[in-house]
Amino acid sequence: MNFRLLISITLVVTFTVPVFAEGEWEITRDSDQALERGLEWLAKNQGRDGNWSSNDVGLVGLGVLAFLANGHAPGRGRYGDVVQSALDYVVDNAKPSGLLNVSNSQRDMYNHGLATFVLGQAYGMTTTRDQRLHTTLDRALRLIQDVQCGDGGWDYRARRLGRGHDLSLVVMQAKALRSAADSGLDVSPEVIEAAIQSVRAHYWPKHGDRLASEAQLRVGPGQFAYSKGGGGETIAMAAAGVVCLQEFGKYDDWRIGKNLDVILAAIQELPEARRNGTLPFDAYTLYYVGQSIYQAGGPAWDENYATLRDYLILSQTLAPGDDAVHGSWRDNGANGGGKVGGKPGDLFGTAVACFVLAIPNRYLPILQKGGPQISQASSPREESR
Repeated sequence: MNFRLLISITLVVTFTVPVFAEGEWEITRDSDQALERGLEWLAKNQGRDGNWSSNDVGLVGLGVLAFLANGHAPGRGRYGDVVQSALDYVVDNAKPSGLLNVSNSQRDMYNHGLATFVLGQAYGMTTTRDQRLHTTLDRALRLIQDVQCGDGGWDYRARRLGRGHDLSLVVMQAKALRSAADSGLDVSPEVIEAAIQSVRAHYWPKHGDRLASEAQLRVGPGQFAYSKGGGGETIAMAAAGVVCLQEFGKYDDWRIGKNLDVILAAIQELPEARRNGTLPFDAYTLYYVGQSIYQAGGPAWDENYATLRDYLILSQTLAPGDDAVHGSWRDNGANGGGKVGGKPGDLFGTAVACFVLAIPNRYLPILQKGGPQISQASSPREESR
């Protein structure tokens, strides 16, 4: 059954006119050069299979995202073949069920959510519709809905359980759904609303009583945690929760401000950058931190983006003549962290760094201004039945 036939209520996303870089405070000559070096590293080290020696289609998708964020479309221009080759790797490895994962099954929904998010962005940036891309994305979206757990979360494996596992899985699937909506595909508001409620349930107050009343939860500091029962109150989870709420238009959610306090404090406490390929945060955390301050906007972005940007400029590996490392970053943060090694780890670090440096370009649909609106109108297919 086609996923879109199931939808009688559609999520409609509206945007204002696209916005672009606001001047040298966002993009400098040095940051532009660092971005170009990073993209050159990705292009030179991609490999014949288009996957940077990684069988994690989510990481391969991040390689695509780095180029899309700088306006490079699949099959066109200087890096068109690089982007197309990586997209082909993701699409070619899609399973009949729609699952985008060919590595360990414990990575099912990590790889699936991240790859689906990137496919949605690519689909929204193509001027001519790629039917293989559309079909793959449609099946991937159906799978996300089908395996959503009873509490609005997701398990590591592509299976529907009564209770999801952790916040990192919720946010990845939620971003994938929003990405699809950005590109004009039908998405179930009920699935999204359940995911948002799951994100909120991961908020952990410092006084420790997660089941306290709303009024009591608002008192004092707190942040999003990896687990609903507390534990894993990391910068990554704080940023991931903010991104999810912001992207789905929950701008007035009081949890956003409390988590931004945690994120901004961490940015201000970064040590001095060193020229060794180390990121300001590990790649996973930086991926969400960059988006969180952009989505929040205002002082959170204006007063903190330059810190991340300049850190990336100063920490990029420079070794002219050595294509294996020149222009790269690795999956390791200033305060440790990072779990991916070898060339896949360099892919992870370099792709995320390039993405963060390219955010001010605002080429990606997910970076345009505006938020989702719920329409109660039936879909055209439903009305014609």
